[in-house]
Amino acid sequence: MLGLFFESLTDLLRLTYRTFVPAPGRPRPSAKRMLVMSGFIPLFALVQGIHWIGFLLDEIFYRGYRRVAVREPLFVLGVPRSGTTYLHRVIADDTALTTFSTWECLFAPSVTQRRFWLGLGRLDARVGRPLGRMLDWIERHAFKGLDAVHAMRLSDPEEDYFALMPVLACFILVLPFPHSDLLWRMGLFDRDMPEARRARLMDFYHRCLQRHLYVQGPEKRLLSKNAAFAPLAGTLAARFPDARFIVCLREPHATLPSQLSSLAAGIDFFDVLSASPDFRERLTEQLSFYYKNLERALGELPEERCVWVTMRALQSDPACRMPEIYAQLGLPASSEFRAAIARRAAEAGTYRSAHGYSLEQFGLSRGDIDRDPGPVFARLAARSVWTAADASSMHRGARPGDDPMGSSSTRTPVRHAEPIHCGDQC
Repeated sequence: MLGLFFESLTDLLRLTYRTFVPAPGRPRPSAKRMLVMSGFIPLFALVQGIHWIGFLLDEIFYRGYRRVAVREPLFVLGVPRSGTTYLHRVIADDTALTTFSTWECLFAPSVTQRRFWLGLGRLDARVGRPLGRMLDWIERHAFKGLDAVHAMRLSDPEEDYFALMPVLACFILVLPFPHSDLLWRMGLFDRDMPEARRARLMDFYHRCLQRHLYVQGPEKRLLSKNAAFAPLAGTLAARFPDARFIVCLREPHATLPSQLSSLAAGIDFFDVLSASPDFRERLTEQLSFYYKNLERALGELPEERCVWVTMRALQSDPACRMPEIYAQLGLPASSEFRAAIARRAAEAGTYRSAHGYSLEQFGLSRGDIDRDPGPVFARLAARSVWTAADASSMHRGARPGDDPMGSSSTRTPVRHAEPIHCGDQC
């Protein structure tokens, strides 16, 4: 842990230097970017320093977390903007599982911090929640701008890759630090990350999961959702040989513009293109690796350990798809969870996204995008929890510009752990 701290500190100092003094051949950052980074870096360093103090206190007061076993974790992976967030929040309603919430990822990755904030929350509740009401107001206003792209609240289930920020291995940091080789290697992790550093980062991530279970219940199964972990799929499968995987898929020509659109505000805020003009091209190349790595790393796993599901399949009838996914993985679905699935499906039926984007908006060509990852997507989509009836209904209801799966899509028959009764919803 101490070695990783000094390694991360050295990396942060190097990134700070290169932010203001670019390497030879790299463009000088704009005045806007330099101003934003002058405020961001000290604040970021302060928050991460607090996290490291929490990790140190864990080793003194809560060292028992190291004995917690991460048994049969359930990982929701996939390409970005493929329905992973929706699926994650549906599964998070299963009380037999536990998953990271936003506040734990961003403000309390250590046991010490969680104990502090949970204790403060209980005290606040006893006196009428004055702090809670103030936090609710701040939360509504601070996260309002994200609602169309990725609705976020402090208590919502969230991607635990945010817990990798203290070691500068959270890929979203590529926005403030687009010149970081480490962060771009995170996007090509299974292929390009040096073996020694790969092991250290996975040790750190494993400790984060143990800390979470130590606080939330060692007897529970861990649920982790990370679209950014597609490049880590092979390493995760090796580190957790009893893990289950649900992999979300979406057509490449829809995924890339959606991802770029979701990052647009961050790209503009940090003026990323002034420091890295090839930023979008690198993301495009990386997306192809996501598809290929998921196929390479998880393609040979038995069906009871890995479910492939397209965004279309989830949209067609989530009330039936979710029990089907659980059955294939051999996971028990309680009556309470089935009721929660039905409620989520009803809410999804009335939801209309305000997130608009197009290929032309980013100067992209559908043919160029689909040429490389397209065949890989087609092979993976053929494994999806998908029926001919679903495909037919989706063809009839397809919107202009959509790319239906095609009549050749098939799937491996699901071995149901128990009969599935969806009533009139199937």
